[in-house]
Amino acid sequence: MWTCPLCNQEFINTNQVHSCREKQLTDFLNGKSEHTIALFNHLVGEFQKIGEVRLHPAKSMISFASRKRFAYVIQLGKNFIDVVFPFKQTYDDNLCFNKIKPVTGSSDFNHHFRMYLPEDINDEVRMYMQLAYGNSN
Repeated sequence: MWTCPLCNQEFINTNQVHSCREKQLTDFLNGKSEHTIALFNHLVGEFQKIGEVRLHPAKSMISFASRKRFAYVIQLGKNFIDVVFPFKQTYDDNLCFNKIKPVTGSSDFNHHFRMYLPEDINDEVRMYMQLAYGNSN
């Protein structure tokens, strides 16, 4: 693991390009509804049940990481949050992803999940959360 001497973030790759924490978590949560903040906290709690996670706020998203980044909150809406899970293959047979798109210049496929209620994290979503977490180790 390589640690950036400026921001102390850890990365698998030496001299990994990153934002050096230009943003703080509060930058994303300020002005958001109580409902949206509760959804975000619920998502964090569900990931913490799987294993140790670190949050990395960046310019346009909040990354979840274990050994490496494995999920991203890309939007905190008025009454929802959008989460992206990158996988090396598509998981088309599901009820939770509203779109699956290839990542340009990569062999990954982004699986997009929109959460409106805490109950939206059901057994199927937890399975994909565990899969994404496992891919980060």
